[in-house]
Amino acid sequence: MEQQQKVRLKRDFFLFILAGSFLGLYSGLYDPSFNNYLNDIFHISEVARGGLEFPRELPGFLVVFTTGLLIFLPDVRIAVIANLILALGLFGQGFLSPDFTWVVVWMILWSVGAHLYMPLESSIGVSLAKPGEVGKRLGQLGAFKTAASLIGFLIVWVGFEFFHMSYRTVFALAGFCGLAAALCLLLMTPQKSRLKRQRLLFKRKYLLFYWLNVLYGARKQVFLTFAPWVLIKIFHQPVSTFAILGLVGTLAGIVFRPLLGRAIDRYGERLVITLESISLVFICLGYGFAREVGIGSLAIWLVYTCYVADQLLFACNMARATYLNKIVDSPADLTPTLSMGLTIDHMVSMTIPFFGGLLWMKMGYQYIFLMAAVIALMNLYAALKMKVGEPAEAKAH
Repeated sequence: MEQQQKVRLKRDFFLFILAGSFLGLYSGLYDPSFNNYLNDIFHISEVARGGLEFPRELPGFLVVFTTGLLIFLPDVRIAVIANLILALGLFGQGFLSPDFTWVVVWMILWSVGAHLYMPLESSIGVSLAKPGEVGKRLGQLGAFKTAASLIGFLIVWVGFEFFHMSYRTVFALAGFCGLAAALCLLLMTPQKSRLKRQRLLFKRKYLLFYWLNVLYGARKQVFLTFAPWVLIKIFHQPVSTFAILGLVGTLAGIVFRPLLGRAIDRYGERLVITLESISLVFICLGYGFAREVGIGSLAIWLVYTCYVADQLLFACNMARATYLNKIVDSPADLTPTLSMGLTIDHMVSMTIPFFGGLLWMKMGYQYIFLMAAVIALMNLYAALKMKVGEPAEAKAH
């Protein structure tokens, strides 16, 4: 019986890695294209771009409720549904968007699927890991996703640079990747937990985790929304530039993510998030003041460096998941608390871009990144307050 369980675990982990690889490929196609798509096709302003984040991030805010509607299903089955919704939204953006209103409609549907899957990816990864190897497993998943996204970036770079690839083609390929990920997850063995999951979970004990998510939501949206917009609007960079930057960040991430996972296991989440916060302060200043430091044409290269470094640091979010795994009262708390963290994260990330767009328009883009530097310092203070105990899976025995 134990041998059968080991075989099943290996098979499920292989399918999970394969699903993650397809999602990495979709990300490599979609991520470098979306902002240029909005600029090239619809020519929207920085205020409109910031305002667009409200409907795009709203499903993230509601994720704890959408997860609650599907609570009767195992995590793996909810993940299948999430990726089918994601794929439908991508196909809609590619083939059923005659005007900007429909772009918003399909973008929201894509966002529902993407955000529904986010907390599930961490919880499924944790469930497939042995005690003491959670960081290693999540690091392996991250490495495979990063490697797969490399192929996506290559397709975008070659396609736009040499073959006049259309945005419709990009969305179609990304949609097929979402379908393939859903199929892999469908083939996994669903595990019926004997522990009742809660639809909504807010505990005083997890306040620091929630606060880390507030800060992550603010930091995330500044960089996801306005870092690409600086390259597009200030430095006039095309899609192929974002694909090349994605390639560089991806190659570095193949090495960085597993090392980060091991660092979390060995040195702990507190040190990792502390170093992340300090690095972000310098990245913020680089984004905002590259043209003011007197390096002339090298300013764009400083921004490129900040873009790649920031891309790598997003992997540090796994430290928040492993930190929660060490402090939860029981494994049953993990998924609903991750979902709550994502919801709190999006309470902030829905509003930050709109006010950031206004700040850009009234005072200049530099002030957005000064604000982000302050957020990074707040994240540093929160990291220094972290205390961890034994992993949740150890508490279940």
